[in-house]
Amino acid sequence: MKSPVVKRSIVVGGHKTSVSLEEAFWNGMKEISGLRNMTLSELVGEIDSNRQQGNLSSAIRLFVLDYFRTRAMPAAAQEGQRSQA
Repeated sequence: MKSPVVKRSIVVGGHKTSVSLEEAFWNGMKEISGLRNMTLSELVGEIDSNRQQGNLSSAIRLFVLDYFRTRAMPAAAQEGQRSQA
């Protein structure tokens, strides 16, 4: 059975490292980096430099979750306003 986790090599801060993430998180990272006009390596470097603790894969998952959760909040608020009207 194929693992849902995909391991990829990426250059972060001039150093090559391997990151294991589920395909959905890789897709989220690609979408975010495209919207921010950054390379995937630049985005991972930013996440790496801002992480407080834990490993890089966990920091990336939390970043992607937070990014899409934040984007979903305004939509949920608008939906709530419409149902109250």
